[in-house]
Amino acid sequence: MKTLTVELGERSYPIHVGQGLLRRPELIRPHIKGRQVMIVSNETVAPLYMESVRTALQGLHCAETLLPDGERYKNLETLNLIYDQLLGENFDRSCTLIALGGGVVGDMAGFAAATYQRGVDFIQIPTTLLAQVDSSVGGKTGVNHPLGKNMIGAFHQPRCVIADTDTLNTLDDRELSAGLAEVIKYGLLGDAEFCDWLEENMQALLDREPDKLAYAIERSCRNKAAIVAADEREAGQRALLNLGHTFGHAIETGMGYGQWLHGEAVATGMIIAAEMSKRLGWIGDDELHRIENLIGKAGLPTRAPASLSTERFIELMARDKKNQGGKIRLVLLKRIGEAVVTSDYRPQDLRAALDAHHAITERSLAF
Repeated sequence: MKTLTVELGERSYPIHVGQGLLRRPELIRPHIKGRQVMIVSNETVAPLYMESVRTALQGLHCAETLLPDGERYKNLETLNLIYDQLLGENFDRSCTLIALGGGVVGDMAGFAAATYQRGVDFIQIPTTLLAQVDSSVGGKTGVNHPLGKNMIGAFHQPRCVIADTDTLNTLDDRELSAGLAEVIKYGLLGDAEFCDWLEENMQALLDREPDKLAYAIERSCRNKAAIVAADEREAGQRALLNLGHTFGHAIETGMGYGQWLHGEAVATGMIIAAEMSKRLGWIGDDELHRIENLIGKAGLPTRAPASLSTERFIELMARDKKNQGGKIRLVLLKRIGEAVVTSDYRPQDLRAALDAHHAITERSLAF
């Protein structure tokens, strides 16, 4: 097991990465201050891992809320299922919520914890690669709105993150690839050596070699933890973690939540960001092709959906949370391993970058 720390003063918390961690109650129990625990999971994950978590919590009053599985359920209506259970079981302010599942479960359980009785503790137990390397770390919680992804939410840090790599054995191939998009993101935005490593080891990751996966998760979390510690509320450099996300969120919203997985949309978004970077003269064709090849090698889409027009793209991107003063702010690449946030570009360059992608026939998502 490897343990990292997100350094946030009194609110610092550990990230544990390794095999068999769900069978180690000593990793969970110290972070539960009361006797009431609500485990939030979904219909897919609960049959696999709920019993292991319950065993680790013997002696406590445990209840559970099962959410429907899928991004399309990440909304206020589904969120009320958690509140209904908490109130129905008379949970008080000393309770702890445990998010057992992927990014949707983690975001929703975290938001419920942030808002129930004005804030209670929660623990992240992510069971997908994407959640282990990204959404479980950093305290971003929330739900989607029909007009924009993650537009309703709060910053609320977990008490700890337990990333048991054994849970990845039950992940389907498409979800694994979606998680690799966020792994690749860390290399592109600030860790060029990690990008080199990913190029050499991508097939091993797809083959689920335990040591390689553990290393990729640990290094991704280490990169994110450093950025979150320096900029918890995204006032500055934390915005770099949104590389590919402004474009990706537009794809998710425009196509309908759940049609493209988050990682698939982000992967394509990173390629459009690289295309924009090339048009600004920051990277060349060789770097653009290298990025496309790495993303393609991970089994991810490299083109945006043809049905999403440039005008619709820009309309959706105009609602992005990073925007300021009516300008769409983008995370772009100065080079592989160095990203910047900027709104200093010509609108025609953005349109040209989008035109280059949506004009290509929409790829099939049947993996």
